[in-house]
Amino acid sequence: MASPRFTNLVRRWVPLCIITLPLLCGFAMSDFNDHIAAKRKYLSQEARKMFYHAYDNYLTYAFPHDELKPLSKSFTDSLSELGNLKLEHLPQSYNGSALTLIESLSSLVVMGNNTEFERAVLWLSENLTFDVDARISLFECNIRVLGGLVSAHLLATDSSKRLSQGKYNNELLDLANDLGRRFLWAFNTSTGLPYAWINLKHGVMEDETTETSTSGCGSLILEMGALSRLTGNPIYDAAALRALRKLWSMRSSLNLLGTTLDVETGEWLEYSSGIGAGIDSFYEYLLKAYILFGRDEFWHMFHSSYLAVQKHFRHGPCFRYHEADMRTGKATYWQLTSLQAFWPGLQVLVGDIPAANLTHREFFYVWKRFGVLPERYLLDRAMLHPTEKYYPLRPELAESTLYLYQATKDPWYIDVGESIMKSLNMYTKVDGGFASIRDVSTMQLEDHQHSFFLAETCKYLYLLFDSSFLASENYVFTTEGHPLPVRSSWHDWLPDVSMPTDVTSVKINNLSTKSSALSSQICPALLATLKEDQPVESACHIHDGRASHRCESHEECGIDSTTCRQRSCSLAGYCGLWLLI
Repeated sequence: MASPRFTNLVRRWVPLCIITLPLLCGFAMSDFNDHIAAKRKYLSQEARKMFYHAYDNYLTYAFPHDELKPLSKSFTDSLSELGNLKLEHLPQSYNGSALTLIESLSSLVVMGNNTEFERAVLWLSENLTFDVDARISLFECNIRVLGGLVSAHLLATDSSKRLSQGKYNNELLDLANDLGRRFLWAFNTSTGLPYAWINLKHGVMEDETTETSTSGCGSLILEMGALSRLTGNPIYDAAALRALRKLWSMRSSLNLLGTTLDVETGEWLEYSSGIGAGIDSFYEYLLKAYILFGRDEFWHMFHSSYLAVQKHFRHGPCFRYHEADMRTGKATYWQLTSLQAFWPGLQVLVGDIPAANLTHREFFYVWKRFGVLPERYLLDRAMLHPTEKYYPLRPELAESTLYLYQATKDPWYIDVGESIMKSLNMYTKVDGGFASIRDVSTMQLEDHQHSFFLAETCKYLYLLFDSSFLASENYVFTTEGHPLPVRSSWHDWLPDVSMPTDVTSVKINNLSTKSSALSSQICPALLATLKEDQPVESACHIHDGRASHRCESHEECGIDSTTCRQRSCSLAGYCGLWLLI
């Protein structure tokens, strides 16, 4: 039987329903029949083959450079765009950082290859340096490099004894600490919001751009918070938290944020917002920081943001999401983007399973239509974006499929994962690795195998079919797919929760009849069981005061399950969304 412990789990109460879904939310956790078990085993082997086809070709043709060019069987130093990270034993003209090797570390552990993990850790320990004159993207270097190093250090030093005794002496943590210190230059602004670009040797350069994204400011807390807890130096967590608090203070009266801002003035440059590029990981890190660090402040930010997204960005019975002006909530762009596909996975963590399922099916519909997920699909015209028609091997749909399968154990998600994997093998696999797709309408390939294909796409597919890595530990995955274990010692405060084996018990007292699952911080189905024999249709749903929906005042009306908007009492005495008509 698959363990109910899973990634992004905490030994605490839930809106984080993956631990408790099998126990509190009524989803089946019985043994799978022999056919499903055999299918999962076969597919896990196929996912493993995908990873090693990409990894082995990288080692053959690109290592120790950053990323593989699979069509020409050569390399690209992609971090030269993020920063020319050099290895100290190579000539100074060398611009590689072994980025794909760093990104692959946790995937090697997930797939049980401790020998190769040790070899990679020792090589990086001896050869990687950040003392270089190089301009890097703070956001990308944080999620890819700092996150990869911190995660690998935690995996190297846990109780599993993956490395030979005496061979590892915290070298990856030392590297992460050195990189983190260099990051701090970016935060030296009047607002506390960090610059998007810094030089690793000289800090913020003269005439550096002051423009950055919401994700760039608000998606640093996991990696930098973990670094503080590992080193005992609170400065990294403090810098990331100050930036996050400042960003939150810039929200509109609708609790919405824009996507682009100026770090020196603290003014918004782009007011259109959504759940995709420029802001996606901001939402993700609010909830995951709450899981990892237990600080209620993160939960309150996420709670408000989630409700605002459901109110102002979601539309239609299929749970599609458009973009809107943060000041007015008025729709700006009607498009589905590949980066938005992370959202169903985030909804699983909230316990909003029906909504997650419907949104996921919309993305999978577009995947099936084109064979892969295009970067942008115009919802109002039901057509591809005229220029952004590429697919760079992104992981978000596979990630959400994994979360939904773990929450529901519905074999349909195994079929979805199999379909994703078949498409990748059919359209993107080449002799030299896996190539990105330049145009999904023609399946023309591009000579680039992104490091996140190994860090995330292959990892999530493998975990969908073989979750043994998740059986004995609770993890939060960063936005780049690097696992961070959930530890009680990292929590600022813990509630009254016990976990004797695989069972999580939650003590809930004095629930208000006007509470939603989100506001009560518990699983939606449990809330319905405790209060009344009525289904809760979403995490924000609050029933009307009477089953007949009759009312005498607005206070007797609840929160609509679909729009998450407050219902009101009409002149005729019925609750409904009358103020929207």
